Amino acid sequence: MSSDPAARAGAILEVDLAALAENWRRVAAQSAPAEAAAVVKANAYGLGLRQAGPALWRAGARTFFTAQLDEALTLRPLLPQAAIYVLNGLMRGAEGDYLAHDLRPVLNTLEELARWRRACGARPRPAALHLDTGMSRLGLDARELAVLTAEPERAAGLQLTHLMSHLASAEAADQSQSEEQLREFAHALAALRPALGAAGGSLANSPGVFLGPRYRFALTRPGSALYGVNPTPKEPNPMRQVVRLKGKILQVREIDAPRGVGYGATWRAQDRTRIATLAVGYADGYLRSLSNRGRAVIEGHEVPVVGRVSMDLITLDVSALPERTAQPGGFAELVGPAMPVDRVAEAAGTIGYEILTSLGGRYHRVYSSGDTAELGA
Repeated sequence: MSSDPAARAGAILEVDLAALAENWRRVAAQSAPAEAAAVVKANAYGLGLRQAGPALWRAGARTFFTAQLDEALTLRPLLPQAAIYVLNGLMRGAEGDYLAHDLRPVLNTLEELARWRRACGARPRPAALHLDTGMSRLGLDARELAVLTAEPERAAGLQLTHLMSHLASAEAADQSQSEEQLREFAHALAALRPALGAAGGSLANSPGVFLGPRYRFALTRPGSALYGVNPTPKEPNPMRQVVRLKGKILQVREIDAPRGVGYGATWRAQDRTRIATLAVGYADGYLRSLSNRGRAVIEGHEVPVVGRVSMDLITLDVSALPERTAQPGGFAELVGPAMPVDRVAEAAGTIGYEILTSLGGRYHRVYSSGDTAELGA
C-alpha cells in the first residue's frame, strides 16, 4: 500500500490560491480605471503556472504576460480566451507557434516588427511594442525610436495593442529615475501615435502601480505583488502571503559546547544546546546565504538557523523551546504568514522574487482555494 505523499516529503509547500486571487483584485482596484494584467513568468514566480493561471482568470484577469514562448504555450490550453503576451519577443523561427496558438509577441526591435508583419501577412494579429526608457535590456532604443517616428509606415498593417516600457527603480525611495522614465515614455507614446493608432500605454509593474495614476496608463503589469512580495517596501505590505513552506523535523539532538554544527563548523554551541535538523537545503531553493542568518517559526516561536545550509538539510537551535514543541515529524515554517517572503529575502541578502522562483521541485505541494485543497505537481 502506498504511503501518503505528505508523509514521504521532507517539506510541504502550501499555495493559497484564494490569497493569490485576492492580491490580483487588490492591485486591479488600485490600477483602475486601467486594466490590470497578470504576470505569470517563471512558472508563476515558482508557485505553479498550471494552478496560478486559472486562479487568476477566475479572479478576473484577462491579460497575461509570460517571459518565454514555452510558458505561453503551456498557458494557452488552460486559458483559451486569454490575451497572452510573450515578453522575450518574437523568437526567430518560431513565428508559426505564435500564430497557431494566438499568442502575442512583445516586439523588441524594428527587425522583430518587420518579421511579425511578414508572418501575419494580410491578416493583422495583435502584438505589443516595447520601448527601452532606462533598463538598457530589451526594447527599441533611441535610434530605432527615431526611425519609427520618422517612418510610421513600418508599422502599417499591424495590430499594435500597447506601447510598453519597464520601470527600473519603482520600489526605490528616490523616484527621480522613475520620473525620468515616465517623461520619456509619455513623449514616445505621443510621438508614435501615427504608428501605434489606438494602442494604449503600459509602464507600471507591481511597485509602479502604487506610484500613482500617472504611471498606470491603459494597462498595468503586476507580477511579484500577486504572489505576496511587498510592492511598497517602505510601508506595510498591502498583499496577502500566498506561500507557506514547512520543513519537516528529522531529528533533534543535544550537543555541548564547543561542538560545531554543519560544514566548516561556522557555528559552535556556547552551552548545552538542542539542534533540530530539517529536510530542506539549497537543492530545494532554501538559499545557502541563509546560513547562520535565517529564521524559522515553530508553534509561534522564532528560532535561528545555525550552521551552514547544506544541499539537503538545515539545522535550527531550538534550545529556547519547550522540549515537546520541536519533535521529529513536526514542522517549522520557513516562509509564510509568520515568516514573510520579504523578511526571508532580507536575511538572505536578496529580494522576494528570488526566494519564490527558487522554490524547489522536491516539496510536496498543496494548493488551496477557499475551503478546498488539491495536490500539485
